Amino acid sequence: MKIAVLGTGSVGRTLAGGLAGVGHRITLGTRDPERTRARGGGAESFGAWAAENSDIMLATFAEAAEECELIVHAGHGAAALEILAAAGEDNLAGKVLVDVSNPLDLSQGFPPTLFVKDSDSLAEMIQRTFPGARVVKTLNTLTAALMVQPGLLPSETTVFVSGNDAEAKATVTGLLESLGHTDVLDLGDITTARGQEMALQLWLRILLSQGTPMFNYKIVR
Repeated sequence: MKIAVLGTGSVGRTLAGGLAGVGHRITLGTRDPERTRARGGGAESFGAWAAENSDIMLATFAEAAEECELIVHAGHGAAALEILAAAGEDNLAGKVLVDVSNPLDLSQGFPPTLFVKDSDSLAEMIQRTFPGARVVKTLNTLTAALMVQPGLLPSETTVFVSGNDAEAKATVTGLLESLGHTDVLDLGDITTARGQEMALQLWLRILLSQGTPMFNYKIVR
């Protein structure tokens, strides 16, 4: 499958590498490809990552979204609508749009609050703003490494999907299973993304108490 991953931070790069590793053709989307290529220094630079992932293309948000079959928004939640607008509404129309971001507000320091919650969610905002896209919320309750390598944990854990389009959720579930996720729980329509996003407040407290992001939820049922 041709997949556009929008966002070149650690989440975007990790997802791009993981999806390429299971056979997908990946284009990483960014605002300015030349600036992205020049970013950073040493082993953590984008150039060093790109050299190890030479099969992954780099393009503008719009170029990446235009050529793909499925889109993953892996940028900061606060920039989600801006990033997706740059990708182009016409390029999103009809396509599965996977949102893995969180509506984090870091203006008061760490741990962050959420800039939308309770009666709305970032995923719903994305769906309203881009009604032609088939938005599916998932993976936002995991650190990046576990998104693509759930087997790093010693036992099976649970990931969630929320969205209005049953076929889109089935496509995303298959994608998650290809990455090794064996327990995918469909929560229901896009409004159920509120629960996924608000779970971040618990996730952050577990992170602070345990001193590591290498954990996940398991729903025993």
